[in-house]
Amino acid sequence: CMSVCVSAVAGICPTVPLSNGLHIPILGLGTSHHGGFSHDAVVHALTECGLRHIDTAERYGCEEKLAAAIRESGVPRSDLWLTNKLWPGNYGYRAAKQACLQSCSRMGVDYLDLYLMHWPAAQTPGFSNREVRAETWRALEELYEEGVCRAIGVSNFLVKHLEQLKEDCNVVPHVNQVEYHLLHQPSQLMSYCRQEGIVFEGFSPLAKGQALSLPAVCQMAEKYKRTPAQICIRWSVQNGVVTIPKSTKKSRIQENCQVFGFELEKADMMLLCGLQNGTHVSWDPTDVE
Repeated sequence: CMSVCVSAVAGICPTVPLSNGLHIPILGLGTSHHGGFSHDAVVHALTECGLRHIDTAERYGCEEKLAAAIRESGVPRSDLWLTNKLWPGNYGYRAAKQACLQSCSRMGVDYLDLYLMHWPAAQTPGFSNREVRAETWRALEELYEEGVCRAIGVSNFLVKHLEQLKEDCNVVPHVNQVEYHLLHQPSQLMSYCRQEGIVFEGFSPLAKGQALSLPAVCQMAEKYKRTPAQICIRWSVQNGVVTIPKSTKKSRIQENCQVFGFELEKADMMLLCGLQNGTHVSWDPTDVE
């Protein structure tokens, strides 16, 4: 469990450097399908909370809605960090390039700050996952060279998938976005990413609510006079992990952003690192070859 000092002037979100020199805000707002999008919440996050990093995916079906919320916020495109993800149904060289341009079009932007392959398994009969991943990644490398994507990466990839990509391709992913919370701390994957210069990004920092009622979290919330959610998110960012909590409630988003005005003591960080038990609250990529 690696703790790094992450503090910030009020209202300014710290950033994490990517291997290509860009800086990604360490805290973002996640969106999702099945009611995981709220226009008012996104506008509030951008205008009242100072959030500049928004994470979405083709799969979530809210790209056009997001475009409208960003327009309404009045925040200039150049101030935003927008991440999108390519769904496996569009893996393959030509399909990937087309899907990326369509996502840009639906979001009303000329470029994406970060574009991720959403999942390590392909849906292409007759080809191995590895072949399809390599072919798809070549399309992302070109989109990166063309400036359509300022950075490229993967999501839910394990060490074995990253190792193969390294052998098959030229550009090492700038980011790997995976499930990361108190109950699921893939430390070997984290170490591998750091060693390879891949920024480690975590989704589901509250373990879909499961982490909020853990006794240790509740005790620390009292000790630091913070909420359980703030303890969980602070722990994640203090470990240097780019963290993207999801919420559609204005008050929750406000709460989730207020994690830079305090620091967890080293002993408390270690205690929280000890809560790991391998629980997945999202899809588990372990069996994907």
